Amino acid sequence: MKKKVLSFALAAVLSAGLLTACGSDASTTAAQTDAAAPESTAAAVSEEAGSESASAQEAESTAETAVESKGKVTVAATSVPHAEILEAAKPLMAAQGWELVVTEFTDYVQPNEVVEAGDMDANYFQHITYMESYNEEKGTHLVNAGDIHYEPLGVYPGKQSDLAAITEGAEIAVPNDTTNEARALLLLQEQGLITLNDGAGITATVNDIKENPHKIKFVELAAEQIPRSLPDFDFAVINGNYALEAGLNAADDALAVETSDSDAVKKYVNVIAVKEGNENNEGIKALVEVLKSDEMKKFINDTYQGSVVPYEG
Repeated sequence: MKKKVLSFALAAVLSAGLLTACGSDASTTAAQTDAAAPESTAAAVSEEAGSESASAQEAESTAETAVESKGKVTVAATSVPHAEILEAAKPLMAAQGWELVVTEFTDYVQPNEVVEAGDMDANYFQHITYMESYNEEKGTHLVNAGDIHYEPLGVYPGKQSDLAAITEGAEIAVPNDTTNEARALLLLQEQGLITLNDGAGITATVNDIKENPHKIKFVELAAEQIPRSLPDFDFAVINGNYALEAGLNAADDALAVETSDSDAVKKYVNVIAVKEGNENNEGIKALVEVLKSDEMKKFINDTYQGSVVPYEG
């Protein structure tokens, strides 16, 4: 009996020991888990801080690569095609740090006045001959900062459509202003329709016509009136900008156009005009560079299809 009691006692002691050992293992595991938790949290915080630091560095890098602002370039322009071309040039100017500000005008006087007065940096609406004539007449001090494009005059069909088969006594409308009338007559001379007096050149008028074998009757009209009067004439010579406004395209609709190597085009290239002394300003030089870039040449050619042509001289 004593032996049985002793055996039970010994079994109880062993069982208690085993239970104590299991309890000790669980406590240890819990403690280890609790101890690991702060380390995991610290790692997460560290990772988040690292992410924020990377974002800050990326933002700083972006700020460093942003284009530095260099200021504004203000330009007076007429709407078609000049203001349209300038609008297309804005992103290219912005990429160089310049804000291009364009103000549209509907006349040919105010754009020169605001540049002469120093109210605006430049204008873009006129050909060089007009600018030089304006200086002589008004005593202004405008100079050419860059040759950009030309708008070729074209001979457009009216009642007739074949210059080679022009009838005797045909009527042709030409611009009545001195510069554009001369261009029109020079273009018609190139087509073999008339011959001008020697030396008439860019000052030619109908009075300088030496030979007129087809007895053509020339009707002088304000340039802007000619497109809507086209059906009334056998042919008409129309300025590029007015042709555009009338929905005419020099490449598709004209029977003949001025070429880039003609003397007339060299005298009637459209320019960026500035007041004398400002032609080498950094912003002006940037503008001329942008307007003569391959990107802008492509824009002009794609948009105007021959009615406006980049000047390569």
